[in-house]
Amino acid sequence: MNTNTRATSRTWKAHTTYRECSVVTALTTHMVTITRTASGFQAIVDGLLVGVLEADRVLRAADRLEIIAEMLENGPIGTPATRELHHKLSRLGFHNHYQTASDALAGSVPSLAALSEADAYAARVIAHGQWGMTA
Repeated sequence: MNTNTRATSRTWKAHTTYRECSVVTALTTHMVTITRTASGFQAIVDGLLVGVLEADRVLRAADRLEIIAEMLENGPIGTPATRELHHKLSRLGFHNHYQTASDALAGSVPSLAALSEADAYAARVIAHGQWGMTA
Protein backbone atom coordinates (compact mmCIF):
# COMPACT_ATOMS: atom_id res chain seq x y z
CA MET A 1 0.00 0.00 0.00
CA ASN A 2 1.38 3.38 -1.02
CA THR A 3 0.91 5.89 1.82
CA ASN A 4 2.71 8.80 0.12
CA THR A 5 0.10 9.36 -2.60
CA ARG A 6 -3.64 9.65 -2.04
CA ALA A 7 -5.60 6.73 -3.43
CA THR A 8 -8.71 7.25 -5.51
CA SER A 9 -9.73 3.63 -4.94
CA ARG A 10 -8.59 0.62 -2.91
CA THR A 11 -9.88 -2.94 -2.89
CA TRP A 12 -9.21 -5.36 -0.05
CA LYS A 13 -9.90 -9.01 0.55
CA ALA A 14 -11.01 -9.16 4.20
CA HIS A 15 -10.61 -12.55 5.90
CA THR A 16 -12.69 -12.96 9.07
CA THR A 17 -12.80 -15.86 11.52
CA TYR A 18 -15.90 -16.28 13.70
CA ARG A 19 -15.53 -18.10 17.03
CA GLU A 20 -17.83 -19.29 19.79
CA CYS A 21 -16.23 -20.51 23.02
CA SER A 22 -12.83 -20.62 21.29
CA VAL A 23 -14.22 -22.89 18.58
CA VAL A 24 -14.04 -21.68 14.97
CA THR A 25 -17.60 -21.62 13.64
CA ALA A 26 -17.10 -19.86 10.32
CA LEU A 27 -14.51 -18.39 8.00
CA THR A 28 -15.57 -15.66 5.59
CA THR A 29 -13.91 -13.60 2.93
CA HIS A 30 -15.34 -10.27 1.76
CA MET A 31 -14.21 -8.09 -1.13
CA VAL A 32 -14.34 -4.43 -0.04
CA THR A 33 -13.77 -1.48 -2.37
CA ILE A 34 -13.76 2.13 -1.23
CA THR A 35 -13.60 4.82 -3.91
CA ARG A 36 -13.11 8.58 -3.62
CA THR A 37 -15.61 10.44 -5.80
CA ALA A 38 -16.31 14.13 -6.39
CA SER A 39 -19.21 13.93 -3.92
CA GLY A 40 -17.44 11.93 -1.20
CA PHE A 41 -16.71 8.23 -0.73
CA GLN A 42 -18.47 5.20 -2.18
CA ALA A 43 -18.18 1.70 -0.72
CA ILE A 44 -18.89 -1.70 -2.25
CA VAL A 45 -18.85 -4.93 -0.24
CA ASP A 46 -19.14 -8.21 -2.16
CA GLY A 47 -20.52 -6.38 -5.19
CA LEU A 48 -23.22 -4.49 -3.27
CA LEU A 49 -23.22 -0.73 -2.75
CA VAL A 50 -23.16 -0.08 1.03
CA GLY A 51 -22.45 2.81 3.35
CA VAL A 52 -18.84 3.68 4.08
CA LEU A 53 -19.34 2.88 7.78
CA GLU A 54 -20.58 -0.62 6.91
CA ALA A 55 -17.49 -1.21 4.76
CA ASP A 56 -15.30 0.12 7.57
CA ARG A 57 -16.90 -2.35 10.02
CA VAL A 58 -16.10 -5.24 7.67
CA LEU A 59 -12.48 -4.10 7.37
CA ARG A 60 -12.03 -3.57 11.12
CA ALA A 61 -13.58 -6.95 11.97
CA ALA A 62 -11.21 -8.80 9.64
CA ASP A 63 -8.38 -10.88 11.06
CA ARG A 64 -6.32 -10.36 7.91
CA LEU A 65 -6.49 -7.84 5.06
CA GLU A 66 -5.00 -8.24 1.60
CA ILE A 67 -4.83 -5.28 -0.77
CA ILE A 68 -6.04 -6.53 -4.13
CA ALA A 69 -6.04 -3.28 -6.13
CA GLU A 70 -5.07 0.33 -5.59
CA MET A 71 -5.61 3.32 -7.90
CA LEU A 72 -3.49 6.33 -6.97
CA GLU A 73 -3.91 9.99 -7.87
CA ASN A 74 -1.42 11.41 -10.30
CA GLY A 75 1.38 12.98 -8.33
CA PRO A 76 3.08 16.27 -9.09
CA ILE A 77 5.63 16.45 -11.91
CA GLY A 78 8.56 17.23 -9.62
CA THR A 79 11.48 19.63 -9.76
CA PRO A 80 13.30 18.58 -12.99
CA ALA A 81 10.10 18.64 -15.07
CA THR A 82 9.07 21.95 -13.46
CA ARG A 83 12.40 23.52 -14.36
CA GLU A 84 12.05 22.28 -17.96
CA LEU A 85 8.52 23.70 -18.18
CA HIS A 86 9.75 27.08 -16.89
CA HIS A 87 12.56 27.05 -19.50
CA LYS A 88 10.17 26.04 -22.28
CA LEU A 89 7.72 28.84 -21.43
CA SER A 90 10.60 31.34 -21.25
CA ARG A 91 11.92 30.25 -24.67
CA LEU A 92 8.43 30.73 -26.08
CA GLY A 93 8.37 34.29 -24.74
CA PHE A 94 5.92 33.88 -21.85
CA HIS A 95 6.92 36.05 -18.89
CA ASN A 96 4.26 35.06 -16.35
CA HIS A 97 4.45 31.26 -16.40
CA TYR A 98 1.81 30.81 -13.69
CA GLN A 99 -0.69 32.96 -15.57
CA THR A 100 0.07 31.09 -18.81
CA ALA A 101 -0.58 27.74 -17.09
CA SER A 102 -3.70 29.13 -15.38
CA ASP A 103 -5.07 30.31 -18.74
CA ALA A 104 -4.24 26.98 -20.38
CA LEU A 105 -5.90 24.94 -17.64
CA ALA A 106 -8.78 27.36 -16.94
CA GLY A 107 -7.98 27.45 -13.23
CA SER A 108 -5.57 28.89 -10.69
CA VAL A 109 -1.99 27.54 -10.83
CA PRO A 110 0.02 28.86 -7.88
CA SER A 111 2.94 26.47 -8.55
CA LEU A 112 4.05 24.61 -11.67
CA ALA A 113 5.60 21.95 -9.43
CA ALA A 114 2.13 20.95 -8.22
CA LEU A 115 0.88 20.17 -11.75
CA SER A 116 0.23 16.59 -12.79
CA GLU A 117 1.98 15.27 -15.90
CA ALA A 118 -1.25 15.63 -17.88
CA ASP A 119 -1.74 19.26 -16.78
CA ALA A 120 1.89 20.15 -17.57
CA TYR A 121 1.51 18.56 -21.00
CA ALA A 122 -1.71 20.54 -21.63
CA ALA A 123 -0.02 23.80 -20.62
CA ARG A 124 2.91 23.03 -22.97
CA VAL A 125 0.62 22.18 -25.89
CA ILE A 126 -1.47 25.33 -25.48
CA ALA A 127 1.65 27.51 -25.13
CA HIS A 128 3.06 25.99 -28.34
CA GLY A 129 -0.31 26.40 -30.02
CA GLN A 130 -0.32 30.13 -29.33
CA TRP A 131 2.83 30.34 -31.44
CA GLY A 132 1.47 28.03 -34.16
CA MET A 133 3.85 25.23 -33.16
CA THR A 134 3.26 21.59 -32.27
CA ALA A 135 4.31 20.03 -28.98
